Amino acid sequence: MIDLPKYPTQHGYMTEKVQRDYITAAIAQGLLPEDAHRMPEILSLTAPGDRAQPMQFWQLYSLLGQEPLVRIVQDFYQRVFADEDWFTSVFARVGDVTHHINTQASMWIDVMGGGPYYHGAEFRLSFHHTHNAMQLMTDRGAERWSQLMLAALDASAPLLAEDPRLRISLNTFLTHFMGKYAAEFAFEHRSVFGETNPPFLRKINLRRMSEAAIEALSEAEISAALRARGVDVSRYQGKADLVNKALML
Repeated sequence: MIDLPKYPTQHGYMTEKVQRDYITAAIAQGLLPEDAHRMPEILSLTAPGDRAQPMQFWQLYSLLGQEPLVRIVQDFYQRVFADEDWFTSVFARVGDVTHHINTQASMWIDVMGGGPYYHGAEFRLSFHHTHNAMQLMTDRGAERWSQLMLAALDASAPLLAEDPRLRISLNTFLTHFMGKYAAEFAFEHRSVFGETNPPFLRKINLRRMSEAAIEALSEAEISAALRARGVDVSRYQGKADLVNKALML
């Protein structure tokens, strides 16, 4: 358990819209429960203090604050502007490296719970991709962008070492947006960033549940509920053993 938030959070121009879009997609994929749109622990901008619970990407600011996010974006754009001309020139036509660092970092902070930084919100982001970056909204462009971002994330590992959920949450954020752009611009969606958020497990009070209700839980849900009560679940093999242990509480 950790005490959060470390940094004060606030909705940005994009936060709630991105939340709704991601939650809808995650419900369809079985990653979030059907009532996730109404669950305070998911909608909150503060990450769960329980490290066994996933950190949603709009909760990243509550633990990271501004500086690490800016440094990751800075590393990424330094790689972009050192890359091959076919890729770099598209960015250079819009502005220099400082312009892109400021713009991208503002968008990240806005979405991740740091407050209203990205003026223009979804309209501005869509305009940028359809007018300024259209040349790179392709299989080739998306692949190169993803490779450079992956390198930037790997190089920034010390900034994310405080909590293993940080990198996983960033991977989830990037995978979600890459999937959105792949559908919008008809290029192949490649999830190269690494592990993403696992399915959300509700907090379960086994003591208040009937035998039938416990048996209706999944093996993963029973395991998580037992771990939360300090039980070493590695001693129990299979769901039947876990159910028996839960009934003993």
